[in-house]
Amino acid sequence: MAHVITRPCCNDASCVSVCPVNCIHPTPDEPEFFTAEMLFIDPETCIDCGACIDECPVEAILPDDQLEERDEPYLQINADYYKDHDVEGGLVPPKKAPQLPDGELHVAIVGAGPAAFYAAEELVRKPQVKVDMFDRLPTPYGLVRAGVAPDHAPTKGVEKTFAATAAKRNFQYFLNVEVGKHITHGELAERYHAVIYAVGAATDKRLGIEGEDLAGSIPATEFVAWYNGHPDYADLDVDLSAERAVVVGNGNVALDVARILVTDPEELAATDIADHALAALRESNVREVVLLARRGVAQAAYTNSEFLALGDVEGVDIVIDPDELVLDAATEAALDDDTLDSTIGTKIRLAREFAERPTTDGNRRIVFRFLVSPVEIGGDGHVESLTCVRNAYAPGTERIAVTPTEERFELATGVVLRAIGYRGVPVMDLPFDEVKGVVPNTDGRVQAVSDGDVMPGLFVTGWIKRGATGGIGMNRICGHETAEAVLRDFVDGTLPTPSTVRDDVADIVADRGARRIDLAGWKAIDSAERDAGKSAGRRRVKFVAVTEFETAAGMEPV
Repeated sequence: MAHVITRPCCNDASCVSVCPVNCIHPTPDEPEFFTAEMLFIDPETCIDCGACIDECPVEAILPDDQLEERDEPYLQINADYYKDHDVEGGLVPPKKAPQLPDGELHVAIVGAGPAAFYAAEELVRKPQVKVDMFDRLPTPYGLVRAGVAPDHAPTKGVEKTFAATAAKRNFQYFLNVEVGKHITHGELAERYHAVIYAVGAATDKRLGIEGEDLAGSIPATEFVAWYNGHPDYADLDVDLSAERAVVVGNGNVALDVARILVTDPEELAATDIADHALAALRESNVREVVLLARRGVAQAAYTNSEFLALGDVEGVDIVIDPDELVLDAATEAALDDDTLDSTIGTKIRLAREFAERPTTDGNRRIVFRFLVSPVEIGGDGHVESLTCVRNAYAPGTERIAVTPTEERFELATGVVLRAIGYRGVPVMDLPFDEVKGVVPNTDGRVQAVSDGDVMPGLFVTGWIKRGATGGIGMNRICGHETAEAVLRDFVDGTLPTPSTVRDDVADIVADRGARRIDLAGWKAIDSAERDAGKSAGRRRVKFVAVTEFETAAGMEPV
């Protein structure tokens, strides 16, 4: 019997470190780790020890004789990886942690998402390192709480890892505290040896087409935050009165948006979706969601696991015109001579299988359109239509590129959601690369300019460090790298010495109006949401107003 990694895989690679026979790949030391959709277990090498099952934070690993029918395709997906990836057994020797000098190391982390927590996880292993985590929201966990789709509860299992870090005695929360308002960057730099910014990528990329600012044209970033109960977007105006919605993009976020729009609201009612979103979806007229992909199926940005999972949504047909599954010449040639990467090969195979599936009268639909780009959103004050152009592969280019043809068509729709990527925004008092949308850095150490001098004591991690690519697993590697840079600089004596103690931080933020939520306050909020969820048969019922969070944390109303 072998073990199999399934859809919830978060790529955090914690399973890799406990595997005694090195049968889980790609590992963080292998180049492919940074582009892998998920990790894979070699069925020929696995010895069925179960260590990976115990370690997995999202319950993605199962014995092959315990797979449900919907997970059986992962037997082939795992095995296929090893057909074109030659890996060796044996453990990679662990890195030796640097011996820290005497004295305490004080670190402020701005942000409370996955990258922030993974940096903190590495730092608080050392009792002499004291970590204070700041976030303007009353809740921690960033996109795990406000970005992961509510029907993907197993993925949120990483919260247990974060909670274990927050429970350490050398860690404390400053939630509901905004850096730049309640305390300045300069005041943090005066009180901490190192300040790590883990603020993510706060905005979306734009389409740059006419009509993009009409009512009903919504960034997927905001729509996702709306249905996940983010306080900033609880009042977002989402009009679902039309029968068709269009999602521009074909990454996992686009698939999440499409799936939420057509899933039976009674199925969603058992999740932690925000109550206001659930009410709107119950009144929704949307019967069809069209996903637009600028390039072909071989270049699709979604992962195979998320694509495969769409086929399990009850009462929803996946519609793909087989004539649109056109491959570029290089992919076609690799497919013909059996040298195509297994991940791309699986992507093509699954799309062709979906294209052959019969549809059912009365079902809602998710329609994939490949080699199509939007060119204009039409409507009188509100979205009414979307004009699109058919694309063709551009010959003679090294990278798979496309060019528009003369063929255009129009889709009637009442809502257009753009899901073409997130983008970082400038961070106060930090340099910023406008082209890349990141803070210039090397291994997390902030640079005055790209490839310039390092600014001692100032660090970044997560999407603001490397751009909006990669999920939870990538953020683990990224957070650990930044934490290791902090520790190395402490050993090397290159961190600045604080000019004052950090003991007055709580008083400073309180004097400026912050109603700080600490660990006890967050535990009270978490307990209240879970208790409300139990009575409703749900994972949790989320608060969405800051005043609700403060009350649940035990604060008196203001």
